[in-house]
Order: sequence, then C-alpha cells, then structure tokens
Amino acid sequence: MHSSRKANGFTMLELVIALAVLSILVAIALPSYRTFILQSNRTSAKTALQDLATREESYYSLQNTYASQLITLGYGSGTVYVPGNGSNYYALAISSASSTAFVLTATPQGQQAQDSCQTYQLDNLGNQTNLSASGGILGISGCW
Repeated sequence: MHSSRKANGFTMLELVIALAVLSILVAIALPSYRTFILQSNRTSAKTALQDLATREESYYSLQNTYASQLITLGYGSGTVYVPGNGSNYYALAISSASSTAFVLTATPQGQQAQDSCQTYQLDNLGNQTNLSASGGILGISGCW
C-alpha cells in the first residue's frame, strides 16, 4: 500500500512571489503617504500664520502700529513652533513690521524641509507666497 501524503505549508516560490507583491505595494504607497503627511503639516502652518496675522491686526487696532515681536502678541516665548507639541514642523516669525505693514513667515523645520512648498509668507494685505530656502519666490501651485 502506498499512501500519498499532502505537504503542508508554502513553497519557496510562493513566498518569493508574495514578498515581491508586498514590496511593490509598499514602494507605491510609501511616497504617497509621505506626501500626505507633508501636506497635513502645511495646513497647520497656514492656520498658525493666519492666527498670527489676526493677532497683528488686533494689535494694530489698539496701538496703531504692528508688533515686531511674537511675545508682544501674546506668544509665551520669542520662538513659536507649529504644531508645538514637540514635533516642530514650522517656525513662525515676524520678518518685518512697521506702522503700516507686516510680513510673517513659517519656515519648515526638520523632515518638513523636504516639502516642495518650503517657507510660507503672509503680509498685511493678505498676499500669500512661498519662498525657497534662498529667499526667492516659488511659483508652485497648490501650496496655499
């Protein structure tokens, strides 16, 4: 009598194929996920800049000039990071302020510096621009 015994488990070829499919899926999904994370951090920076602009306008309505320091606008220290919970993706700053105008910036920090939109800039007229690391204006659509 000859008994036929069925082998249990996977063959090496099946495992290699499964790993190849998995690695292709990861190679496609990971860059998309990173892009999504960078975009969500941009939203935090834009919101923080708009909040800072609102504080500048409130200060102007009382003092008839714009504040040149963040601490004057109620921020606890001279440096403000977004989102501020230890993961500092952007540093907020008042680039310039006078009695008639202000310019605010949100500069990317750490891993966020890989973002193509780079530094956000907002002025008292509501003009929104993106600056490169060297300070030139970037013409990238979809950042703001």
